[in-house]
Amino acid sequence: MADRHTPLELQVVDDVAGAALDVFLEVRPRTIQLSGGTTPMALYERMAEIADYPWPEVEAFFGDERCVPPEDGRSDVGMAMRALLSRVPALAYPIDGASCDADGYERTLRERFGDDLVFDLAIYGLGPDGHTASLFPGRPEAEITERWVVRVPEAGWEPFVPRVTLTIPALSATPLGVMLVAGDTKREPLRKVLAGEDIPAGRLHPERLLVLADPAAAAGIA
Repeated sequence: MADRHTPLELQVVDDVAGAALDVFLEVRPRTIQLSGGTTPMALYERMAEIADYPWPEVEAFFGDERCVPPEDGRSDVGMAMRALLSRVPALAYPIDGASCDADGYERTLRERFGDDLVFDLAIYGLGPDGHTASLFPGRPEAEITERWVVRVPEAGWEPFVPRVTLTIPALSATPLGVMLVAGDTKREPLRKVLAGEDIPAGRLHPERLLVLADPAAAAGIA
């Protein structure tokens, strides 16, 4: 179950990416955990336009990746590189999707953080089935707590390719997690997150969880 002591704040906004950009500029993170998806892509494109941000001090990590090379259109790493990381001088720590190397990314994180994994800011997505990163309902990877990174041999949502994903403890290792939720297909999983139901996205437990939802996703909820 989710940590019920995690403060959860819902904000209904017309422009989810714009509201997330405001949070980014307020927090001014140096280590950031990135998510895949259309709404995060819009955020990253706007982040790339901030020329006076101290980008050389920023380190970017990934919450998950599909097991495809970065030039594949399904790659979260490829999307983030095109939208943001090829346009600013930040240091990127990509997951190697081509080799589907979960062990390698765990080593990368432990070499960088030691035993104390903490991101300044984490960006989360929310799937229509309640998944976040590549942790899917009913899959054993959502139960793993002793590792930071695991391989997901069978995805529970399209595209149906294997994945590499951070686990719930690693995804939650931040003082502030921001969940971006847009569209009416996210209405039911959003309701479950807000109700504290046991879905993967509902298990996230950063110190503070800010949910930015558009009116279509929040209709009838807030």
